[in-house]
Amino acid sequence: MTHREDLLEQLDGKFKEIGQKTDTHLEGLLWSKPITYWDYIQTDALLNLQTQRTTLPDEMVFIMYHQVNELLFKMILWEIEQLSHTEKPETAFFTEKLMRVSRYFNMLTTSFDIMGDGMEVEQYMKFRNTLTPASGFQSAQYRLIEFASTDLINLIDYRFRSSIDRNTPYEHALEHLYWQAAGKDYHTGEKSYLLAEFERKYKKEFLAYMEEYNTINIWQKFKQLPDEAQQNPDLINAMRHYDHTVNITWVMQHLNTAKKYIDGSGKGDGEATGGSDWKKYMHPKYQRRIFFPELWSDEELKNWGEEASVREFAKQNIV
Repeated sequence: MTHREDLLEQLDGKFKEIGQKTDTHLEGLLWSKPITYWDYIQTDALLNLQTQRTTLPDEMVFIMYHQVNELLFKMILWEIEQLSHTEKPETAFFTEKLMRVSRYFNMLTTSFDIMGDGMEVEQYMKFRNTLTPASGFQSAQYRLIEFASTDLINLIDYRFRSSIDRNTPYEHALEHLYWQAAGKDYHTGEKSYLLAEFERKYKKEFLAYMEEYNTINIWQKFKQLPDEAQQNPDLINAMRHYDHTVNITWVMQHLNTAKKYIDGSGKGDGEATGGSDWKKYMHPKYQRRIFFPELWSDEELKNWGEEASVREFAKQNIV
């Protein structure tokens, strides 16, 4: 049998499985256009998604940078989805998926120089006023990454963790997630416009995602592995790498970039566009966002987000 005959036989088998005629599909190929790079990547559509609200040129840098972030978030969710929906993942597969995700976050971390050194402070402090009350806080994909990474209890505001467990209704848990503090006055219970609009748009999706990943998030998948796999040093390092990269390295780069423009420029009022207490909301030592606390020592947990601890972690070549 020639290679062509073998291919035709395989095509016959493929189309028979779905009740289709091979000849019909082959004839269709006669009239189809050859694929081009720009059609496959949808270049024209992609390059027409940038719409400035001002005449300041550096606003385009800001828009495109955040769009790149969202594309990377989608890549991260794509990898996590594959891992979480694999019934019994092999240790090597588990480790590889985590390292892919970590590399995406490494890219996000180093890319902050694009904003940190790539925009004029004067321009940013002008065009940011047109963004109010929008905020990077409203990145829904980032919240989905958190839900898919760890148990909900690790995302609950520290003030409320003692009253919440795995039997708590998802809607109640949502109301007490750590990031609610950035958009809610807990004395009055009133939500800011920033938070209210965010939930209006994404609340149903968040609740569905919280339920879907309750038993298949990365931590739960890790705990479902055989004991031997849970002791695998490469996998443990991959878990710690991911946790540290997302919840310290990337967050601190984001925070330092914000400080440069909002706090250190001497321009503006030092407030975030969405009105949140951004320093405490973002700094890991305050909110202590930790996906896998059981994989860290008591000393590491105690010093989570402290500069000396971050330097020591990097020196160990784990990140």
